[in-house]
Amino acid sequence: MSRLEAKKPPLLTSEPLTKGTVSQSLSLLSGILKSCYGPAGRLKQLHNGVGGYVCTTSQSSAILSHLSVSHPVLSVLMASVQNHISRFSDCGLFTAILCCSLIENFKSLNVESCTVIKISKHILSLCMDYLKSEACGCRVSVDFSSLETLLCLVRSMLTSKPACMLNKPEVDHLAVLILKAFMFTVPCHVETNAILGKCIIVPVKGRRVMDSTVLPGLLIETAEIQLAKPLTVKRTYSNLIKIALFCVSMSGDLFNPEEGTITVHHGISLEMLELNQLLNVGKQLVNDEVSLVVCQKVIHPSLKQYLKENHIIAVDRAGLSLMEPLSQMTGSKPIASIYSLSPSCYGSLKDVRMESFASKHFVHLIPNDTVVCSLILCNRNETAWDELKRACETAEHVLQLTIKEPLALLGGGCTETHLASYIRHKSCSLSTSSFKDMDCSRTQYQLVADGFCRSLESVACSLNHDGGEILTDMVYGHCWLVPSGFPSVSNWSDLVSKCGCGINGNTENLNWRLLQGQFGSPVIQGCLKDPSVKVADFVTLDCFAAKSSGLQVALETANLILDLSYIIEDQN
Repeated sequence: MSRLEAKKPPLLTSEPLTKGTVSQSLSLLSGILKSCYGPAGRLKQLHNGVGGYVCTTSQSSAILSHLSVSHPVLSVLMASVQNHISRFSDCGLFTAILCCSLIENFKSLNVESCTVIKISKHILSLCMDYLKSEACGCRVSVDFSSLETLLCLVRSMLTSKPACMLNKPEVDHLAVLILKAFMFTVPCHVETNAILGKCIIVPVKGRRVMDSTVLPGLLIETAEIQLAKPLTVKRTYSNLIKIALFCVSMSGDLFNPEEGTITVHHGISLEMLELNQLLNVGKQLVNDEVSLVVCQKVIHPSLKQYLKENHIIAVDRAGLSLMEPLSQMTGSKPIASIYSLSPSCYGSLKDVRMESFASKHFVHLIPNDTVVCSLILCNRNETAWDELKRACETAEHVLQLTIKEPLALLGGGCTETHLASYIRHKSCSLSTSSFKDMDCSRTQYQLVADGFCRSLESVACSLNHDGGEILTDMVYGHCWLVPSGFPSVSNWSDLVSKCGCGINGNTENLNWRLLQGQFGSPVIQGCLKDPSVKVADFVTLDCFAAKSSGLQVALETANLILDLSYIIEDQN
């Protein structure tokens, strides 16, 4: 009989934020994430400590998925940020850094946590109302009839991922390709419930980035032997190519024993029965004038040979990931059984070709209306390609979010410093009745507002990794980076030419102040209402939906963690 252990009582931790281990863990996590932030962010190599795959990255989605944390407070923070990333793909580092900074700054205030939470919610509502207003000075409208702003948005995302190892011509080339691929996925005929198409990324590693290209339709990798002869494809009377899409195995495999037992009469061969049924399916495909068969799984060699003899192209092992775009592109319904085949399941294509890239060979399916496209993505090595793939997927998602809400926020730290200036200005002009509604004093409100603004500004400061100074101007509240090597008493106007986002130049007396030093007065002049964005300026932009959501998630998560009184952990 095994020895029984007495059940341990749960571990109860009161006021977890007052414990040194939590503060140290939060500070360490914040430092790791800050060091990755922005175009000059430092790369991280992540692995499990016992060998295996090593991930080199600076992207939040990869970092957070590879980091393991044990403390419940950090688990809450990381789960919250990962949920944001799953919904928006972008601004994960911004959200996590801001959340850590808010916890640190709010915790240091001599104000009750319940009061801090009420005040911070009011500040968040001020921020969101301002970001959604026409008077917002850190917001840019996105015009989909012009490509300049969209290119700036995509280019900004690519340059913020240093592990992709891209130079300027490569960034420009990829930005055009990503935008072109996205445009392919937008339906030409808009209906009430329009559904965007899909961009399939085709990996080609070990080639130049400039070899990347985008093609309408879908590429399915196939064996070189099928390239022996030029393709001759049968067409219908309307000059289209009829396609049948199978999501069931056509290999002739027998039943899985785990599904049950079957009784077979003497002399009956299950293999032959299955093969005969497959050949019957082939005969029906020939009678229905199908020209192309695509199977998610394996097609039996005998059936392949039969289809080939009847001038039907057979492509197998397409994989589960291609089933949905294939169905969307061709209008076909995936056939789930070889025992019931309806002609209404067939779809159609405009053309089928063979393509070769590097050492790979593909069947190129070209649709009538392009809602699915293939991005052939090249990079020098596997590490850089993996990072670039994540960046391209994020860029596609950001464009999808932007078409729903055609707005962008200024990047390069300018939105953060501008919002901080706005909140400082707004907090000075609140009426006494506002403080009564929140059941707080003016002093308490100012303390929380200052902690909120310092948190925003700390995110902007995280863009600086080389020891320079970070400035903000007192006119527009934008962020300016001074290169390292200059004393703090320098004439700043001689050292800066453009703000972080690239909209404002050093053309007037902007009254600078250091972000790391004492905070000066709030913004003096009105905010820039309609900044003139030129494509030649290469303006840095962020996704409006992702960043505004990140702001909300960071504050709400910080408030949740500040409100924790006890942590109960089961030790059994």
